[in-house]
Formats: sequence, structure tokens, C-alpha cells
Amino acid sequence: MKEKILKELYVRQGEYISGEELSEKFQVSRTAIWKHMNKLKKEGYTIETTHKKGYRLIETSDKIIIDALKLQLRTKEIGQEILLFDSVDSTNNYSKKIAKDAIHGTVVIGEEQTGGRGRLGRNWSSPKGEGIWMSIILKPSIPPTEGMKMTQIAAASVCKAIREAAGVEGYIKWPNDIVVGGKKVCGILTEMAGELNKIDYLIVGIGINVNNQSFPEEFKDIATSLTIEKGKKIDRKTLIACILKEFETLYQHYIDRRTLDETLEIIRLYSAVLGKTVRIIKGEQELKGRVLEINDEGLLKVQLEDGKEELLVSGEVSIRSEKGYI
Repeated sequence: MKEKILKELYVRQGEYISGEELSEKFQVSRTAIWKHMNKLKKEGYTIETTHKKGYRLIETSDKIIIDALKLQLRTKEIGQEILLFDSVDSTNNYSKKIAKDAIHGTVVIGEEQTGGRGRLGRNWSSPKGEGIWMSIILKPSIPPTEGMKMTQIAAASVCKAIREAAGVEGYIKWPNDIVVGGKKVCGILTEMAGELNKIDYLIVGIGINVNNQSFPEEFKDIATSLTIEKGKKIDRKTLIACILKEFETLYQHYIDRRTLDETLEIIRLYSAVLGKTVRIIKGEQELKGRVLEINDEGLLKVQLEDGKEELLVSGEVSIRSEKGYI
């Protein structure tokens, strides 16, 4: 009942709704409505109560609530099913456990991750209530060789959403990081299961430092958050909704037309590496080269120090600037 009342307050945010109207709509007493309003206030929601006018939602808690998120979302497939956990070891790990039976577009969100992971098995700090830690389960009818293009779609979606919903100038460090002010603010981890010619499922994990105020010693020189860069708190629900809407648009364009043109337009526009000289790390091997272009397949074309040109495939390299992390 409390969630239904909150949903009604969201739909008519800024307007007064009388206790009598809510009582009739949900077939409960006005006393019950009053009790639920008090519970919402204790959870951090600012609800104004005025005699003869009723209740009005002024300001929302930053706590992620599925009904409230879906009100902002309004997508056709991505996020139609949302699973939210107060704590989870890793949203990607949980997604893999349920992927076989989950519907396409299911989103798994954790308020915190106790075992968050990045690429190459690296740890990812995921404190409670501060960031966005989520995974999207996809079941596309595409060849497995095309699967890693989901990373490109996710990177473009997150970067565009950060710019539009948070007002922060993010850039894409090919293939799977978003950076702000030269420091990492988001990492994307795409994992796939399937057979030689068939994908069973794809999981796109997205971790964003949103309202983090500090970082562990090992990350403080290379990581930042949106709130640190913006100078004020960012609404996580709005940002999640914006990311999922952008993702659905770019994903559907790719599925319908089998082209990444819309995605790559965003990636090239906000690239952190195009035209720059970078260090390319392949396992224990390290090379230096200048980034020439991102081709129509989303591959990075670089010119190495010896003059040779090479195409880099998503997932096979880590890129650093000449002086350190981009």
C-alpha cells in the first residue's frame, strides 16, 4: 500500500492530493493513509500536509524505489522487469544465475555490491546508496561475434545520460570507461553465454560513481564521482531512467538496422582518445600509438611508433594516456 501511495504522489508531484481521495482510490481508511504518509516521511521523503488540501510530495529521497523508477522510465522492453537488492555480491553474478529464465531487458540493481568486479578481474568499489550498480540482461538474436557491441551501446548511453541528466561533461575512454576531468567515473563489464553460433544471453554490467564523496586509497588518484565534479548531489533514479531509455533507443536501432551508426556518432563526439597518443597494454606487452579513428565496427584504429597501423578489438587491450590514466 505504501508503494501505491508513493506512486500516486509521484504521478501528481507538486499537487495536493486529499486523504479522502486516496482513501477512496485504495479502499482503506484515512487513518491508514496518514500512517503510510508518516512512514514515507521517516524514510526521507518531504511530504507537505495542509489542512483541507491534503498531501503534496515536495522532494524525494535518493533511495531507489522500483515503482518510482518505472514512472520515470517508460520504456518498452529494457527495465520492464527490475530487481532491486539492498545488498548483492555483484549484479552481474546474480544476473547470470537468473538469466536463463529472466525476460529480455530485465535489470538487476544493487544499493551496494560486496564483490563488485571490473574488467580483467579487477575489484570495483560499490558503497551502499552512493552509486549506480546495475546489470541489464539481454537476449538478442545476433551472432556471438557481435556481442561486444553491447559495450559500445552501453558506453554511449551512459555518457549521453550523464551529460543530459547530471549535467557533467563525461567522455568515453574506449571501449568501456567513462571519464570526467581525467578520472574514471564509470566502468562497463559485458559478459556473454552461448554456443558457437548462438547467444543464450548477454549481461551488461554498469557501475557509476554518482554521489561518492571519497574513495579507497588505491582508487583515489584515478577515480572521481559525478557529485564531486558537479559540486552537488545527483538524483540516481533520474539518471538510471535516462540511461535505460538511451540504451533501449540505441539497442533497438542496432537490432533493427544492424548498424552502430547512431552509437558511434556519440562515441566519436565524446571520445577521450581520438587523436591522442596512448599506451596500449596487451597482457605484459606495452605499445605506444596514436589513435587515428573509431571505424564503423567500433574498432579502434591506431598508428604504432613503427608506423604500422593496427585495429584493436574491444576487450583485448587496456588503454592509458602517455602520463597515466585518461
